Amino acid sequence: MASTRSGRRDLESYSINGTEKIIRRGDCVLMQPEDLDDPLYVARVVKLEKDRDENVNVYVRWYYRPEDSKVGRRNFHGEKELLLSDHYDWQSAYAIVGKCVVHSLTSYKALKIIKEEDYFSRFEYRPFVSKGLGMSPKNVDVYCRCGLPYNPDENMVGCDGCGDWFHFTCVDLTYEEAINRKNFFCPSCDLQK
Repeated sequence: MASTRSGRRDLESYSINGTEKIIRRGDCVLMQPEDLDDPLYVARVVKLEKDRDENVNVYVRWYYRPEDSKVGRRNFHGEKELLLSDHYDWQSAYAIVGKCVVHSLTSYKALKIIKEEDYFSRFEYRPFVSKGLGMSPKNVDVYCRCGLPYNPDENMVGCDGCGDWFHFTCVDLTYEEAINRKNFFCPSCDLQK
């Protein structure tokens, strides 16, 4: 954790201006970008400090949206997917406009209702590496005949033969067809029947 800077004192919590929401270390927050047309930034609070002039600053670890990375947004990235970066810096707490929750992919999939402030992260991103894409893990489970990682925004159906999962579009199924089927066999398993 960052050490306390000279002339400052650590804070346990901070109340977001104009709200009753309390921010503590470890919370994820929404921060106002300089360009108000840009989407809100997302960060995890690492430390809170108050300076001699009573200004509150937060040391944050940034989440990147896939489109803001060297990789760019790919078709397997979910709409609410974020990349946890190794980019840390100090910001004014006044830029915090709200709280949010960044779930693991597993806990995000288990949500019954996905709220506006719910996001998920499964990749870490190192934006300042000079070689490669700076993303890990390098090896993730892939599914379907298209060989892409899971995207929680796309419907998939499990094969009763091999147990693999397939995107509806990759096996020419509509949502209605998929939910009304008693069994589903992928093209490979269907040929072996």
